[in-house]
Amino acid sequence: MPSSVMSTSTYGHSSPPAVSAVGLRKSYGDKTVLDGIDLHIPTGSVFALLGPNGAGKTTAVKILSTLITADGGQAQVAGHDIATSPDGVRAAIGVTGQFSAVDGLITGEENMLLMADLHHLPKREGRRVAAELLQRFDLTDAAKKPASTYSGGMARRLDIAMTLVGDPRIIFLDEPTTGLDPRARHNMWQIIRDLVTGGVTVLLTTQYLEEADELADRIAVLHNGRIAAEGTAEELKRIVPGGHVRLRFTDPVAYRNAAAALGDGTRDDDALALQLPSDGSQRELRAILDWLDAAGIEADELTVHTPDLDDVFFALTTDRPSQPNQPEESAR
Repeated sequence: MPSSVMSTSTYGHSSPPAVSAVGLRKSYGDKTVLDGIDLHIPTGSVFALLGPNGAGKTTAVKILSTLITADGGQAQVAGHDIATSPDGVRAAIGVTGQFSAVDGLITGEENMLLMADLHHLPKREGRRVAAELLQRFDLTDAAKKPASTYSGGMARRLDIAMTLVGDPRIIFLDEPTTGLDPRARHNMWQIIRDLVTGGVTVLLTTQYLEEADELADRIAVLHNGRIAAEGTAEELKRIVPGGHVRLRFTDPVAYRNAAAALGDGTRDDDALALQLPSDGSQRELRAILDWLDAAGIEADELTVHTPDLDDVFFALTTDRPSQPNQPEESAR
């Protein structure tokens, strides 16, 4: 199975990347958590790190946000080296961790003003920024209430609002929707989309496959300390078996002719349908259409079926006996 769907050098970069890393390594005792990972995150995009518990997602975020140091490798965030210019990195980023940084003993507004003070904003400016963000995240009515009374979705929105006080251009969201109900999760997705529309770059870690599929421009799957595969959601779906093209006919004669000519197709005589193995690529689809045209056969319906991210996740994160030239997979 390929270790990378598409090399980072194969898609264009009109501006310096928001985040780049080469060979990041981290161990705790004899446990290797990151075993030399490479990342390239274009500015203004959503990049998802996907993996099971212990796959290395949080460790990668902590290293890139300068909360911990790497044992090896290099990385730049917003043009600043994480080892030699950590203050420059911190000034450019916002971090929302798995566990809320909200202080439940004070109000939402007071949480916001505390962050404004930590960013050394003048008092009037801090109040303005806090009010604007509370309004943006639909928290104005709850601003004077203790944060301990907030629902999970409200607390998470406040957490991200606090992250935005310093106007970061790169945000690390470490499993931001864990524990949220479906409505709150969808609301959070819209917040993330709005941030990216405004030019913010988001590095998202998640265990929710649907979340990565919905939000991410590119996805890296971590397992056993390494990146098992990277690409767009559609690219990743094409690297596991199970993809096929389904041809459906209303004319029984056309169906029988197609079935006779396509010996490797799976027949469904009741539905007058043929299923052909396919990776869903444009080249394969063109070949099928060209063959139909040349044979004078017209299918009434052509649909492409590709594996979903569940299939990709299980294929890439299920431990298998190691074989030459196969990627080892990633850790926490």
